[in-house]
Amino acid sequence: MALATRPDRRPSMTRTLWDSSVGKKAIMAVSGLIMVLYLAAHMVGNLKIFFGPDEFNGYGHWLRVMGEPFLHHEWALWLVRVVLLSAVVLHAVSAYQLSRRDLKARPSKYVHKKPRASYATRTMRYGGVILGLFLVWHILDLTTGTAHPGGFQAGHPYQNVIDTFSTWYGNVVYIAAVLAMGLHVRHGFWSAAQTLGAGRATRDRALKTVANVLALVLTAGFVSVPVGVMTGVVS
Repeated sequence: MALATRPDRRPSMTRTLWDSSVGKKAIMAVSGLIMVLYLAAHMVGNLKIFFGPDEFNGYGHWLRVMGEPFLHHEWALWLVRVVLLSAVVLHAVSAYQLSRRDLKARPSKYVHKKPRASYATRTMRYGGVILGLFLVWHILDLTTGTAHPGGFQAGHPYQNVIDTFSTWYGNVVYIAAVLAMGLHVRHGFWSAAQTLGAGRATRDRALKTVANVLALVLTAGFVSVPVGVMTGVVS
């Protein structure tokens, strides 16, 4: 008596999406846009430092109590952190795997050299590594206080920010990372829009303009904080 053979299982839609290059690009696009939204909100929050310690410290306190009493203390903040961390991991893993596929598909150099890419395009991979390393340092500096210069004061983000940007290395590391972020956003936003189908011949120039403006605003907004501390505007 012949045994009945089990039908082959079809891979799930999620698996198919993850395994395909198109799917990975879509994941990179969506996760990248999530991070851009976070950066915009984070920048606006950072600018509150120009309104004084009470305003900035109050903002830091609000981050921990937002959602109360419906949510428990800091639950909303941790939810944001989990979503952001998931986006970062998916973005980085997708980028790495797409890069490996690209190298395997082109084992030898082209006979004819491709036109020279923009600086942002050529440094996307290195910029991603720089931002990843900076993120670790930034958390250790201003979240856990492990790498914070001087005495870290929990619940006093205003003074902690001043302490960080009162050191030359704090300014150098932060500004270098922000510049890398600006280049990454400039190219990444335009690339994500194309991946998600927003890029058409008639809208290509508009998308590039939006990407340039977004990168410029984010860069200027983040850099203004260490510059404010260095010039004494924030003290």
